[in-house]
Amino acid sequence: MLQFITNTESSVSPVEQVKGVIAGGCRWVQVRMKDASDEEVSRVITEIKPLCLETETFLILDDRVELAQTLDVGGVHLGHLDMPPLKARNILGPAAVIGYTANKIEDVMSVKNIDIDYIGIGPYRQTTTKKNLAPILGAEGIGAICREMDRMELEFGRVAVGGIEMDDIPVLISSGVHGIAVSGALANAKDISKATSEMLALLQSSK
Repeated sequence: MLQFITNTESSVSPVEQVKGVIAGGCRWVQVRMKDASDEEVSRVITEIKPLCLETETFLILDDRVELAQTLDVGGVHLGHLDMPPLKARNILGPAAVIGYTANKIEDVMSVKNIDIDYIGIGPYRQTTTKKNLAPILGAEGIGAICREMDRMELEFGRVAVGGIEMDDIPVLISSGVHGIAVSGALANAKDISKATSEMLALLQSSK
């Protein structure tokens, strides 16, 4: 499972980033443009949505629940300072996919009785993509959260996130996550399509 998160710090536009990762085989895209206006985000979605539909690529937004509903995308990813997941579920309905960020097991426990589809566990390492970064977990910290989730039989999907590079994939998959979310490693690659296909191949071989 590979989720690509658009990167506004890259020299490549979000639209071209998405085209590149889709060409490389990625079928899950999160549009994250934290400091952009709704109008700017809408323009990006309008441009990439036909390609996502054509290639059956799952498309979600970071944070903006009402905009996700207006633009009719597949769901949202929510952090601790975003709209509460239960409220988002009530707005988007049962078919939408909702992800939630966790830095410790208490974060997971806070949504255990809410209809959440996956947990983004991180950050794995330091990253410049996100401001106000939570404490770094590393593979050991991510693995500890996964083991606690196993112990409590919490069956959310688990996605490692935060500064992940190609070489990190085997240790992260062995830590207990089901997939990874990547931004800069692909958005800043010399050949986004090639890097995406290589990352997908490594994910498959690491399972």
